[in-house]
Amino acid sequence: MKKIAVVYFSMTGNTEAMAGEVVTGAKEAGADVSLFSSADFKADMLDQYDGIAFGCPAMGNEELEEGEFEPLFADCESALGQKPIVLFGSYSWADGQWMLNWKDRCDERNLNVLDTVIAYAAPDAAAIEACRKLGKTLAEA
Repeated sequence: MKKIAVVYFSMTGNTEAMAGEVVTGAKEAGADVSLFSSADFKADMLDQYDGIAFGCPAMGNEELEEGEFEPLFADCESALGQKPIVLFGSYSWADGQWMLNWKDRCDERNLNVLDTVIAYAAPDAAAIEACRKLGKTLAEA
């Protein structure tokens, strides 16, 4: 059984709702899943998991949240290696460029990003289904 960590930052609850759906999808695929806010996860915990889902909404000028999530993700980057990861988050302005930037950053560091999901504001039915599929993809990697 794969062990999956779902790690997220949320201000409005939208990305937190997405995290819950990623958990559901991974559990439906048979994974042992742990859910963490970004404040409760540390890079030295990575070795305990077969895959990691990272969730962060768009903040500021289409970037990751700088106070809590960005430092955590930066700490994790060098330790991830080829561990499968997925990225998700919500936005409420612009066009979701922050996710493209985040994915490009991961590609530049040769991280193993399986897929990404974004939702405009609160996740609708399509975003919920996409998040569940994201969890399943990670669990089956």
